[in-house]
Amino acid sequence: MARTTGFDHVATVTADLDRIVAFYRHVFDARVTFEMAATPAHPRMVILDLGGGSALNITEQAADTIAGDRTRPGGRGPIDHYGIAVATRASLDDMRQRLAAAGADVGEVQRLGGTWSLFFRDPDGMELELCTPIERS
Repeated sequence: MARTTGFDHVATVTADLDRIVAFYRHVFDARVTFEMAATPAHPRMVILDLGGGSALNITEQAADTIAGDRTRPGGRGPIDHYGIAVATRASLDDMRQRLAAAGADVGEVQRLGGTWSLFFRDPDGMELELCTPIERS
């Protein structure tokens, strides 16, 4: 049995914190649980509650300091993308509509093993994924 209970948070960076936070709040109903102003020792940061005990920690950095090309597989750095869990296939379909209404680049729902999967791009162009187990659907 694993000694961990899953992921607590994913940390990511953006050049436009206000835009990314607005996107997650609007599309995912994410709740801001922590905000930190920039200091000489740490960039401006927001923590968003994504539900289910998962959080997204986002720091703001100048665009020219963000390594990699978020839009290109293999160019994104050591973590290619992250998947956000939803409860059911109906929730996944609803989120697809919400993403499209928000102007996100959204793919089609596909089956990947025992999971329904939907890839999309956030306002920074980063490819992300929404997932739900097929047996819950």
